[in-house]
Amino acid sequence: MTAAGAAGAPATAGATGRLRRTLEMIRFSHSVFALPFALLALVLAAGGWPSARVLVLVVVAMVAARSAAMAFNRIVDRDVDARNPRTAGRHLVAGTLSVGYAKVFTVLCVAVFVGCAALLNRTALLLSPAVLVVLLGYSYLKRFSAAAHFGVGLALGLSPLGAWVAGAGGLVGDLRVPLALGLAVLLWVAGFDVIYACQDAEVDRREGLHSIPARLGIPGALRVALACHVVCIAAFVAVAWLAGLRWPYLGAVGVAAALLAYEHAIVSPTDLTRVNVAFFNVNGIVALLVGAAGIADVLAR
Repeated sequence: MTAAGAAGAPATAGATGRLRRTLEMIRFSHSVFALPFALLALVLAAGGWPSARVLVLVVVAMVAARSAAMAFNRIVDRDVDARNPRTAGRHLVAGTLSVGYAKVFTVLCVAVFVGCAALLNRTALLLSPAVLVVLLGYSYLKRFSAAAHFGVGLALGLSPLGAWVAGAGGLVGDLRVPLALGLAVLLWVAGFDVIYACQDAEVDRREGLHSIPARLGIPGALRVALACHVVCIAAFVAVAWLAGLRWPYLGAVGVAAALLAYEHAIVSPTDLTRVNVAFFNVNGIVALLVGAAGIADVLAR
């Protein structure tokens, strides 16, 4: 190996390692939660597949927006994360990624998001600052209100409306469709975020943070999560009625309801050991199933 090659190998390994840690920081694999619903709204607004240009811009905007929100959340929460045994190993706490790096990454993701919005249409660009307020602002909500879970839900629930604006060319058409879909996503996310937060109920109380599990206790929090998921299924059904979706989509919503019931069945006030299964596996399947079935329904018309 030449001297240049020997020097280049560690540099390449370092770059690969930083990329891996960055993807871990932003939980990149969790992009699956909102993206299928955004694509469904995009297809509904366009009446079929949009142009390749619009599709790519929407996907890039979605990933950039979510990445900015996650990185900013890690920056804001790093002090609390350091005092929570469950999160003490996160990269900004452990020092395997620097805070400065995370800040630069956040700014770049925000710039990509706004750039994509500008390339889509004027309405998307004008709405982008309000979207960023929600995406970045929700990280502070748990310092003030136990309704912070609904802030997380709103951050993801805006994605169908944003995709609709991209596909329809603005705030036009039957806006009840993306609003109903957005409401379903908001409640779905808020419900599973409440379940996930049950792990940190005691830490939240100790740190003076607000969450539904910290305020109501775990049994009460799980009841709130269940209510969110019952209403979210009703909102998914309403989307079918408003958008003229048929049995492929409704069948998928039925399966999603069963999966959410399973999610609640495997988590109890006395056993939180399967929270990660409920949070990651079940909800990823719900998103992919409902989003794919709805898109297939539209394309089959």
